[in-house]
Amino acid sequence: MNPAGIDPTVRSEQTTELQIQNRTLEMNLLQESLARAHMQQRLHEAEEQRLGLRVMRAARLRRKAERASLRARKALAVALM
Repeated sequence: MNPAGIDPTVRSEQTTELQIQNRTLEMNLLQESLARAHMQQRLHEAEEQRLGLRVMRAARLRRKAERASLRARKALAVALM
């Protein structure tokens, strides 16, 4: 028995177990981090898609307003003649 009364093999087994636990924790944290990054990327893509749809809708409404304005101008010109 050593002076401290601790079996060195138990200590090395505990150290090995702690190292395995630490690696497992690190792997779990890596998986969580990867999942979080993936989710943020998906949210960013969804926001870009919503912005693109808004731009397309605005362009469509602008063209519709321009056609209505042209029709109103033609109707006014016909009424004044």
